Amino acid sequence: MSRERQAQGQSETDEPDRFEGAPHPREQFAFFGHEGGEAAFLEGLRNGRLHHAWLIGGPQGIGKATLAYRVARTILDPTRSGGAESLDVAPQANVARQIIALSHPNLAVLRRAPSTDKKAASATIPVDAVRRALATFASTAADGGYRVCIVDSAEDLTIASANALLKVIEEPPPRSLFLIVSHAPQRVLPTIRSRCRRLLLRPLEDAAVKAAIASLGAPWADMPADVVDQALRLGEGSVRRTLELLDADKVAFIGQVTSLLDRLPRAETRQVLSLAEALARKDADESYDLMLETVQRWVTAQLHAKASLGPQRLAPLVEVCEKIARSAREIDVFNLDRRPFILMLFDDLADAVRRAA
Repeated sequence: MSRERQAQGQSETDEPDRFEGAPHPREQFAFFGHEGGEAAFLEGLRNGRLHHAWLIGGPQGIGKATLAYRVARTILDPTRSGGAESLDVAPQANVARQIIALSHPNLAVLRRAPSTDKKAASATIPVDAVRRALATFASTAADGGYRVCIVDSAEDLTIASANALLKVIEEPPPRSLFLIVSHAPQRVLPTIRSRCRRLLLRPLEDAAVKAAIASLGAPWADMPADVVDQALRLGEGSVRRTLELLDADKVAFIGQVTSLLDRLPRAETRQVLSLAEALARKDADESYDLMLETVQRWVTAQLHAKASLGPQRLAPLVEVCEKIARSAREIDVFNLDRRPFILMLFDDLADAVRRAA
């Protein structure tokens, strides 16, 4: 257990940016895919022109944070001189152990705070945390090397904390490096985007996802092949998403919801009512979220499949998708009954499909 977690009496599952049962990205030394992303950093290191701020974008769970920590280990490793040939650093290296423990003096990590005995995990990265972390960037590192700041993720920054980060990125101290992880880079503050070199990572190939899962060992590596194949099909190139779906019950539920959607515009009223009742229960949060994700994925697939119909014909599907997102947020904020929303969701989608036919 790291010194940070020991000091706060935390278990690894208290960290909001960790997937339970898998190594945290700072503890992950195996790396799969994204050769182009690694090459971009290596080129900058070799020619001495490493940009001071990088926006590492792409879907959640594909290795963005893992890449950021790989870069940080390489940059902060005092045994590296000149241009690095790879981003591999041995797990037993002192710099690697310090980064795992979040105790390296030249590394700042901006993330949601883990939970403690007295306080739940934070939902955002507050401005005070940004200011404290970046205060160390006011001076050059004691050893004359780099200072590195990892932001994981940009979506967790508040407006105030994003602006505090921007001020330092606008006028970066010498030998500083900012690695900003983002699941939706198009939503990052435009002024931050404009000062970063953007590195977009694509979803992983199935072979890379399988290799990543195998590297985790039991129980993940021992999953039946048919369950893994189903999860891969739905995981969309994300290791995290695939791990979440290594569950036969979840895959079956996705199939149930998808079957209802595929029958639209014909309404399966009894089954939709049954689904709404099941998802209205207090213990159904996970299934409810899975239903919303399944609907989003289904609508996206419909838009791609029917792209030849043109924007005007597909506009109803886009509009209803936006309406669903707004209504879902209101349900969460005001803790409303989910049943009317789910019935409305299927009615509106049926109408949109009928109009796009």
